[in-house]
Amino acid sequence: MLLSATKQSPTKQESKLLAPFDGLLLQQIFVPNSIEAFVTATNEIINSKIVGFDTESKPTFAKGEKSEGPHVVQFSLSNKAFIFQLCHEDCRQYLLEIFQSDKVLKVGFGLKSDKAHIYNKFGVKLNAVLDLCTVFREKGYRDQIGARAAVAIVFNKNFNKSKHISTSNWAMPKLSDNQLLYAANDAYVALRIYNEYKNIT
Repeated sequence: MLLSATKQSPTKQESKLLAPFDGLLLQQIFVPNSIEAFVTATNEIINSKIVGFDTESKPTFAKGEKSEGPHVVQFSLSNKAFIFQLCHEDCRQYLLEIFQSDKVLKVGFGLKSDKAHIYNKFGVKLNAVLDLCTVFREKGYRDQIGARAAVAIVFNKNFNKSKHISTSNWAMPKLSDNQLLYAANDAYVALRIYNEYKNIT
């Protein structure tokens, strides 16, 4: 485990020296856009009991400008991910069902802002949620551990996160392949880390 003895998170430079983390591929990423597809995705997500979770929002650049996000909500299972785009109005009732369900644990990193955005946009609280940052604090890591550092610590791999993609326009009706990969694997990494909880030292 990288740098586990010191309980310090690896730097970006240290992470870049590691072999790349193998994430989900495009063919494993699904973007529901019909009632039937939303129903199928929602059932799979809830029946999975535990899913990786994250959201993406169109960035704000003007001082005082409030985010209208989330614009994208992503859930990862062990072998696939579902990307919900809020530009599809029909998806909202299904997202509400997932958000409020106690039957599926939603795990992710740094979810404070995600929960706030969800409450502001939907008027509901996110139930059955685990922020993995708290897990690493319990393990003795003082720094705020995000997905990149967590992958280095647990898997000794480099999880490359592109700032260019993270600050792209997530409100677009058609997301690019790079956006889909970024969103899906943010959620996928969270699930993988959760499944390795006992190995976090």
